[in-house]
Amino acid sequence: MVVGTLMIEIHLGGICSLKEKRQVVRSLVDRIRKRFNVSAAEVDRQDHHRWSVIGVACVANATAHVDRQLDQLLDFMEKDGRFSVVHINKEIL
Repeated sequence: MVVGTLMIEIHLGGICSLKEKRQVVRSLVDRIRKRFNVSAAEVDRQDHHRWSVIGVACVANATAHVDRQLDQLLDFMEKDGRFSVVHINKEIL
């Protein structure tokens, strides 16, 4: 069994309230879950209206599959214009 994890810190530049932030983050997390069949959640900076940390976990039987899945997920996020990806921590166990 191979487990891959991502911690992705994002900056939501044009957001002015926690309500707006939660709408963007909730939409992003739901889209990630549905499109990539992974576990995803906001895991840090919940009370900061312009920052968020999204945690993602993927399980498979091949390292190459997990690595490819996480890379595609990162590409998907970086193409979204509502925020910018600031920091990525990727681990494959």
